Amino acid sequence: MLAVGRGPYLAVEEAAGWAVRYAAYDEEKDSGVELPPDSRVPMTPSTPFDLASLTKLFTSVAAVQQIERGTLGIDARVGAYLPDFRAASRHDITMRQLLTHTSGLRPELPLYDCADDAERLELLRAEPPIGVPGTYCYSDLNLLLLQHVLERITGRTLDVLIHDGITRPLGMTATRFGPCPAAAATEDQRRPWAKADRGMLRGVVHDENAWSLGGVAGHAGLFSTARDLAVFSRTLLSGGSYGPARILGPDFVELLLTPPGLGFAVDQPWFMGELAGQGAAGHTGFTGTSLVLDPATDTFLVLLANTVHPRRQAADSRPRARAGTRLARAVRGME
Repeated sequence: MLAVGRGPYLAVEEAAGWAVRYAAYDEEKDSGVELPPDSRVPMTPSTPFDLASLTKLFTSVAAVQQIERGTLGIDARVGAYLPDFRAASRHDITMRQLLTHTSGLRPELPLYDCADDAERLELLRAEPPIGVPGTYCYSDLNLLLLQHVLERITGRTLDVLIHDGITRPLGMTATRFGPCPAAAATEDQRRPWAKADRGMLRGVVHDENAWSLGGVAGHAGLFSTARDLAVFSRTLLSGGSYGPARILGPDFVELLLTPPGLGFAVDQPWFMGELAGQGAAGHTGFTGTSLVLDPATDTFLVLLANTVHPRRQAADSRPRARAGTRLARAVRGME
């Protein structure tokens, strides 16, 4: 699913392929077990997708909203808000480090193997940095800690914060945490290639840790459509406003997108192609999703795919980069 816009216009909105094509993955044949043609579900412009790590962008916006309101300090220590998170407190991890992946925390923890929520919470509370704070290391744990901070300071859960602060005012009615029964299918999730045995997934979060946390997590769990993400993109490119709604002030959108970016990656050719270079910001998701904003040309690119259907494979962002390059060249040709 592809959505491209410039200025106030949604220039391209095109769907291709199948939202559901396979019934299972055949491990012996190393191929998908295809459904009969009349049982497959075609992709449409309204098909929701498991956004995977694009969820991080919404969590980051929710955090910057609290910074704008003065309830959260960008350089405040996590321990100021979560003193019970002993390791983060002891190592003076800051909010900025969480948002820029410079906390030193490892990429993930096996929360999916814990017996219950209490054990999962204790793992997070006790987890120290393994890298040098200030050094970049992409980590889902950063956004999980950020989720706990936001929930502690507001008294509301992350799904409510994102709904009330972002999706409802913007009219993004298709964007929500699961379950989402109409979503494109993802993976026949089984060990040893996956971290849990859950079978063919559709409408429930693919990420195993987010699943173990009930589907609502700071790093994964949201479902959305290309049209809704176009609204989200247009809002940020417009300085935080869309129609009568304002979710952030322009100065705080600038804070969000200024290199190195808060939650957003900035100028990354490996998935942005030639859009990178003048302050383009965006993110990718493990399920095959990506979003790029290019403030320099007032352009956005949303690419949604279910590349883990029927089984996850080695990441390949070359199609994302090619799409970014084609868009960059098309825009340059118009100027």
